[in-house]
Parts: sequence; C-alpha cells; structure tokens
Amino acid sequence: MTNLRGITWEHPRGHGSMAAAAARYHQLTDHEVRWDHRSLQAFADAPLADLASAYDLLVIDHPHIPLAADQGLLAPLDGVGYDDQLAELARHSVGASHRSYTHAGHQWALANDAAAQVAAYRPDLISDPPRDWDGVLALAGEGRVLWPAKPIDAYSSLLTIAAGNGTPPNSRPGVFLDAQDAYAALERLHQLAAQVPSDCLVHNPIEVAERLAAGDTYAYCPLLFGYTNYSRAGFRRHRLRYIDIPCDASGPRGSLLGGAGIAVSAYAGDVDAARAFAFWVASAEAQAGVYFDGGGQPGHALAWEDERLNAETLDFFRGTRATLEQGYVRPRTVGYMAFQDAMSPLVTATLQGQLSDDELLSRLNDSARRWLQEDEHADR
Repeated sequence: MTNLRGITWEHPRGHGSMAAAAARYHQLTDHEVRWDHRSLQAFADAPLADLASAYDLLVIDHPHIPLAADQGLLAPLDGVGYDDQLAELARHSVGASHRSYTHAGHQWALANDAAAQVAAYRPDLISDPPRDWDGVLALAGEGRVLWPAKPIDAYSSLLTIAAGNGTPPNSRPGVFLDAQDAYAALERLHQLAAQVPSDCLVHNPIEVAERLAAGDTYAYCPLLFGYTNYSRAGFRRHRLRYIDIPCDASGPRGSLLGGAGIAVSAYAGDVDAARAFAFWVASAEAQAGVYFDGGGQPGHALAWEDERLNAETLDFFRGTRATLEQGYVRPRTVGYMAFQDAMSPLVTATLQGQLSDDELLSRLNDSARRWLQEDEHADR
C-alpha cells in the first residue's frame, strides 16, 4: 500500500471533494491519500516551494505554473505513459482550463476544477436578473447587489471587464492596459463600488456567497468566482443560481479564468503513484461521481454536461458554460505572480480613493515592463 499526502484549500469544494475521492480510491486500489488544506488566500498566493517539499500532490492555481515549472517543483505529466489520457482531457477541457496548466511544452497539472468569474443571484428574490451592466447598476442603486472586491478579486474584476471590452490585458509587450481600456474598466468598477456596501472591499467570493445565501436584502452579484456548493439544496439556507457575466451584444467574453489543477510534486515519495491518483481524480467517471458528490466543482466537460449534476445545482454548469468558454487566461510568465501580488492591493486602493486612476495605470504598465516582458511559454 502506498501512502500519499496532498494539500488543497479549505472549503468543501477544495477539501471535501478530494477527501471523498481519496476514500473511494482507497477502496479501489488500497492506496491511501491523506488531504490537508490551507486558506483560500494561501491557495491564491502562497509560494509552492515549501509545499512541494512537504506534499506529494498539490492542488494549485494555474498562474503558479510557469514559476513552479521553472524552479523544478513539479513532475511533468506528459511523456510518462498517460498521453492518451492527456489527449482525452484536452478534448474535454472547459474553455482553456486544461491548457492553462501547460508551460514550455509540458503538462504540469490536470484541471480537476474549472471556474471563472460569473454572476450569481437569488432566484427566490428576483426572477429576471440583470444581463447587462446598465441593469446591474440599476439594481445596485436599489441596494440589492454585493460584489467581492478585496484586492485579488477587485484586480480580477478589472481584468475581466477590460478583456470583455475587447482588448485583453497584456496584449502588447510592456503595456498591461492602454489608457482607453483602463479608464473604461475602472469607471465601471468605481460605479459599482459606490453602490455596494463598503465592506465588500474586504470580502472574497465565499464571503459574498455566504451573505447572499443567508438573508433577504441582497439578491445579486455580477462578478465572483462560482461555487456549485451554494447552488445545491441544503448547503445553506437559500440557494444561489449562477449565470453568465453581464455583457453586451458581443457575449460573455473575457472573464478571468480561475479553477484549480492537481499537480505532482517533483519530490513526491512515489511519483508514479501520485500521477496515477491525479489522472484518476481528473477522469470523467470520478469527476461526475464521487468528486462532485464530495462537494467538488468538476473540470471535465463531460461532468459539466451531465444531467444529474445540472439538476442538482440549478443548472450551474449550463448557466455559466459560455462564460468559461470565452475566459481570459492571465499572462504565462515566470514573473506573473509577483506582478499580481504587487498590483492587486493597488486596485482596491484606487476604489477606496487612496490612489488615482492615472497612478494605478502607470504602476500597472511600469510593473508589466518589469515582470511580464519575458517570452510567454503558453504553447499556443
């Protein structure tokens, strides 16, 4: 029997899904995988070097991939006997989820979880949620809208809106956002921030979903990372329905791609056994079965198309699929995480009036020239 250790994040979607999958895997193979968890904030920005030395399996955010691969922290998943499975996972990727874990010609993780910024509402409170930004701001003016805008989430919303307007950030070397795109996106964020409760600027998507699901004052959120858990009966007092992001006639494009991937540490005690678990938990059967039932949000497209999973989540998967298929993948450079960590607090500070739009734009573009200038190994 092989004993493996894994690290994921602290939520039923992150930890409950993997714990349930590990229990089923133990029944099937007699191998044991024990899962620990970390906070959502640590999941987003904690360095991976210490985790890779302590754990065999890592559930990680895809922007970490270039640096982790460059530092030799992860074991490649291609060219080691699983290429047929990799091809199948690529065919059944939700948007760019599978590709987001490639770098420099190798696959470093499997998209066991697919997500992007989407919208959510309380179907018991409003029957016709807003579908464009004019409708969002009108509802916000009635005091019925929440929006997670702590630094990483405000930053994510800035990128989503800018990309949705037609020019994805970092499209030109050394220019993260040009002035026209930046000011248009920031104007929308300022309008939204002025209409939602001030404490939204310290809340993340989980906290906003909890608040939406608890009372009857707030009914809608235009941009937050989706969590199927809040769409399921019995998870909280009230259920949320998730839908595509607000958009114009061009459709729900540009949403910042999130999700999670399962990677194998280069220092794993048994790399082959760790790879075997990773491919099993990313398979369609596990994703649409024990992984989902344990609270997970699958990354496999066949699970997203599954009738049972949609019926149990108020059509979460069908309702947000168009947004994910047109999602925006963040820059694929070794310096990206340093850029994101430094820039995210500045976006929230700008919304709080502590920094001007001009200063934010200058800092974004100066930092892009510093951290995002190297060649992107995006395997395009």
